[in-house]
Amino acid sequence: MPNAILDPTGRAGAAKSPGPGLTLAARRPQLSGLRVGLMDNTKHNAALLLAELGKLLAAEHGATVTVEATKANFAAPAPADLMERYREACDVVITGVGDCGSCSASAVADGIGFEQAGLPAAVICSDAFVVTADAMAELRGAPGYHYVRTAHPVAVLTTDQVRERAKELLPEVVAAITEHGAP
Repeated sequence: MPNAILDPTGRAGAAKSPGPGLTLAARRPQLSGLRVGLMDNTKHNAALLLAELGKLLAAEHGATVTVEATKANFAAPAPADLMERYREACDVVITGVGDCGSCSASAVADGIGFEQAGLPAAVICSDAFVVTADAMAELRGAPGYHYVRTAHPVAVLTTDQVRERAKELLPEVVAAITEHGAP
């Protein structure tokens, strides 16, 4: 089957043909007073990177982190009950870190799921896996879905390097979930 895209999450039967594209959730004018959800994918340093971003969003933008959770399987999209928990408790979500092929694809699937649930999402993937992340976006009917790219790898960074990386990523994360930076 030439040019076929395989769904690395094992849900090929659930995939639909790409439609006219994903309508993004309404972006927020600012982050002050908003409830931010952080969902890591079990990859090494993902929780630390997201926690550092949460601290920066609170300190510099007046946001409040309301949910910090880890999904059980980095290679599969978040289960419906976890997505619902975020939908009820958050205004925006930051997820990732896609630091391998299957987790990058899965992180993009999660971001698209959050967008479909009405939550602006910033998805973070390492730049080594844009092919799988882009393939998942297309598979989920959202070709060109924007996600935040970071240098690969994230897993081997020291705590101080992760903190520095969070500072570097903050402007793009903010742009991804506010109307000032919406694509």
